[in-house]
Amino acid sequence: MKKTFGLILACLIAQYATAQSDTVRIVTSAQCETCREKLSRDVGYLKGVEQTELNLDTRILMVIYDSGRTTPEKIRKAVTRSGYDADDLPADPRAYQRLPGCCKKGGHPRE
Repeated sequence: MKKTFGLILACLIAQYATAQSDTVRIVTSAQCETCREKLSRDVGYLKGVEQTELNLDTRILMVIYDSGRTTPEKIRKAVTRSGYDADDLPADPRAYQRLPGCCKKGGHPRE
């Protein structure tokens, strides 16, 4: 029993040690604090996402993620499903329509 537990523990430690964190930067159509909160929540629910940070001045969403659990493509897709553009991918139209007015293009003074 102790041998089995030790083997399982060693495998888990090895798997954790090989986990690779990567960073992806995505240009979004986000423009306000509400956008920041929504993207942080929605993208943060994606398995493998460790941290998100949206720079409202540049509209770049930085995502730190576990490359063994997700990919930049999945992260970009999550952004579009939240209603925002992600690099060259347009926002999902239905999700975009559900955004508050301040989050829509032209809905914020920066636009």
